[in-house]
Amino acid sequence: MDRIENDAAALLRELAVIGNLKRGHIVVFGTSTSEVMGARIGTAGATDVAERLFRGWMGAAGELGLYVAFQCCEHLNRALVVSEELLEAYPQFERVSVVPVPKAGGAMASYAYRHLANPCVIETVAAHAGIDVGDTLIGMHLRRVAVPARLAVRSLGHAHVTAAYTRPKLIGGARAVYELEPSGHDKPASDTSHCT
Repeated sequence: MDRIENDAAALLRELAVIGNLKRGHIVVFGTSTSEVMGARIGTAGATDVAERLFRGWMGAAGELGLYVAFQCCEHLNRALVVSEELLEAYPQFERVSVVPVPKAGGAMASYAYRHLANPCVIETVAAHAGIDVGDTLIGMHLRRVAVPARLAVRSLGHAHVTAAYTRPKLIGGARAVYELEPSGHDKPASDTSHCT
């Protein structure tokens, strides 16, 4: 259990570096505690596993100044447990009325609801990054464009771990410029035409 907690914290710290996460960014966690224990998703939720993951992630999130969102299971349409503080910082997300429990929400979301300061549930989020433990499918809660992050820790217990961060969309096509040149010019030197 100590290793699960430590690895969870290490995953978030590494993702923060790879994804260039800033204070106030949101990270979504999708977690199958059943998969961590070696069982099939949704069959053997484990509160003790949820506790260790929660402690690891909350410790690292606190250090990094990140908001957290814990994805519920499919029985709650993958709603998310968040803090009131996140909702105040991001008022575009809509609160819903439900209390996650292990059989409808999952062990992780249920634990988070009971241990976050000022918890609430929202229907959807557009997170800057996410960690998926046990293939719970968090993509619906990530901003576009998601970029896979290859982290050093590939599993927690028996559960497969995937992660992603997001970046702004690159728009424009062949003539677009995405970074200023050192000279301060913002268009290719060979381009003498003007946009109309």
